[in-house]
Amino acid sequence: MESDVLLHKFIFIISLGITAQWFAWRFKFPSIVLLSGAGLLAGPVFGWVHPTQDFGELMEVLIKLAVAIILFEGGLNLHLHELKEAGRGVRQVILFGLPLAWLFGFLASHYVQGLSFPVALLLAAILVVTGPTVILPLIRETKVPPRLASLFKWEGIVNDPLGVLLAILVFQFYIASGNYDPMQQIFMSFGLAVGVSATLGLGSGLFLKYVFKKGFVPEFLKVPLIISMIFFIYGIANSVQEEAGLLAVTVFGVMVGNIGLTIIHELRRFKENIATLLISTVFIILTADLAPEQLMKIEWRSVAFISCILFLVRPLAIWISTIGAGLSWRERLLLGWIAPRGLVAASVSGLLAPQMIEHGYEDASLLVPLVFAVVFSTVILHGFSFSIIARALGLSSKSQEGIIIVGASPWAIELAGVIKQTGLPVLIVDSSWHDLKEARLKSIPIYYGEVLSETSEQNLDLSEMGYLLAATMNDSYNALVAGAFAHHFGRERIYQVANHSVGAESKNEVKSTSRGLTAFDNDLRYENILNFHYQGWKFQKTRLTEEFTYDDFVKLTNGKSIPFFLIEETGKLVFASSDQELKPKPGDTLINFASSEKDTD
Repeated sequence: MESDVLLHKFIFIISLGITAQWFAWRFKFPSIVLLSGAGLLAGPVFGWVHPTQDFGELMEVLIKLAVAIILFEGGLNLHLHELKEAGRGVRQVILFGLPLAWLFGFLASHYVQGLSFPVALLLAAILVVTGPTVILPLIRETKVPPRLASLFKWEGIVNDPLGVLLAILVFQFYIASGNYDPMQQIFMSFGLAVGVSATLGLGSGLFLKYVFKKGFVPEFLKVPLIISMIFFIYGIANSVQEEAGLLAVTVFGVMVGNIGLTIIHELRRFKENIATLLISTVFIILTADLAPEQLMKIEWRSVAFISCILFLVRPLAIWISTIGAGLSWRERLLLGWIAPRGLVAASVSGLLAPQMIEHGYEDASLLVPLVFAVVFSTVILHGFSFSIIARALGLSSKSQEGIIIVGASPWAIELAGVIKQTGLPVLIVDSSWHDLKEARLKSIPIYYGEVLSETSEQNLDLSEMGYLLAATMNDSYNALVAGAFAHHFGRERIYQVANHSVGAESKNEVKSTSRGLTAFDNDLRYENILNFHYQGWKFQKTRLTEEFTYDDFVKLTNGKSIPFFLIEETGKLVFASSDQELKPKPGDTLINFASSEKDTD
């Protein structure tokens, strides 16, 4: 009976987490905000779940393994090529920013919050992490320039294991203070942790590359093997040096993400799905485990301390550490403000606080409520202000309504020119320099290269782009492009032209689950558009008004016009498609393909 209750509670937590993630996506809220609120309601407020009582030691195991997978997934997203552009800034933020944040955080913890010297050092070490579980979704939503995105990403992912290791070393220093030489033990522990992590992470990555290249592992076992290796590496490193496993799995993730494994895209998608599920579950467990009496410990000194962390510690650490890093004052200002803490900081405080209390540091009882207060404050303030401040500083476009057109056919170039006239960002991508000639002559932005190559992944600036149109003559290639970019744009914003009768039974037909949405019309195939173009059809933009409505436009063109896009008065781009009906209104701009050369603008 008791096992059934635990099962139901665990299912409830998972369901609550995914529901919170959906609401966050639907209403554009930072997901951690809703996850935190859901956890507080489920635990301290209504008492539906009590994780420590309900799950016992299993909760600690779950949290540790979840953090290991999350950090591996973060390392997987670190691309070494990004260091070419952001390397100097990354090095300075990590090498100088982290110790400065620790120093300033200690001063705030000790002199403002009034914590004892040891607990203040530990709290400051925990708070140097910047939460990749929070910052990565914010980067995707805000779409800041590539260099700044790399800085945020590298700092968040690298600082997480380093911050945890720093906190563990501080903890060990005071626990081992009765020994003959605790400082010597600290240096030995740090060196051992770094050495073991580097050896395990790098060695395991090279081992994977070798066995995959030689064909020693079948395709269906490759991803499971990598997951099992994460746990193996984490366990081995932890057995040598406590919490070195987090650094080891991060190094392993960076290796796997940069050694050119053929399954890397499949692995990244799978790992992100797992990480999302784990973040949702673990964060609710952590917040639900907060006791009401812990929350009551937040007082005026805590408010002053949190204000120092937000407005003094982080900005000062970043401003000083980025001197001479080649960043503009706008980039430094945004980087100094945005530092949301997340799952790792919360979990480490929950693991270390009880042990500090057991060893006589009574004020360590403030660790958990203070860390969660900082997590809530930074997630809410930084999560809601990131896009606003980035746009105010000119570091993010007001909207991502631009369109990438893959394939520089004559009609696609003409279409791009008309889109450019409306003021929306547009980019033509093709691997043929000759085919791009007309676009260059018309000053249409181009990218010359194979869009599916690693080089394009490194160099394409997608910060203003919200849609992709795969418009080559090869239907299978269009489907490959759609699949490759679906993760970035979302499948609802990926379109491809029809090359065959969509839905018809054909041995040459690409299955619908692998395709993008069909643009314009199921019967309007690539060759039809090209034929119309050579027959003299032109793309036009037509502004609809109260006096000249869409019905008037249809009558004027006498059916010899095909709508392609609708740009709403708000600036939103809407594709014409059989999957959605265009509903033009006065104030909207219609882009259509018509046989008449008469301009209806």
